[in-house]
Amino acid sequence: QVQVTESGGGLVQPGGSLRLSCIVSGGDFRNANMGWYRQFPGKERELAATITTGGRTNYVDSVKGRFTISRDNAKSTAYLQMNSLTPEDTAVYYCAATKSDSVYDQNEYTYWGQGTQVTVSS
Repeated sequence: QVQVTESGGGLVQPGGSLRLSCIVSGGDFRNANMGWYRQFPGKERELAATITTGGRTNYVDSVKGRFTISRDNAKSTAYLQMNSLTPEDTAVYYCAATKSDSVYDQNEYTYWGQGTQVTVSS
């Protein structure tokens, strides 16, 4: 059974950094496209970043230049390095995996983690 587990969230001051990790167990991580989504309070979940099996990355405009998605196939882990955080980045961050090439459609993601809270506040 595939399990997706995020970690690394927490409270950080504005301008600070966090690195989120996402471990995928029981599945074929190497052949899965990965996405990081976030859900703001009272809003729908939305895409933040994606990385394909080939390492191609894509970011929503609001995180470009500040967030970096990466993957380590040997560790079956995806990462989201978040720098220059602002209070507007406060959200629950979810990691998801898909075999589909439609990496921008959250309905195509088969496996989801439970989410990790990121709070940016002074």
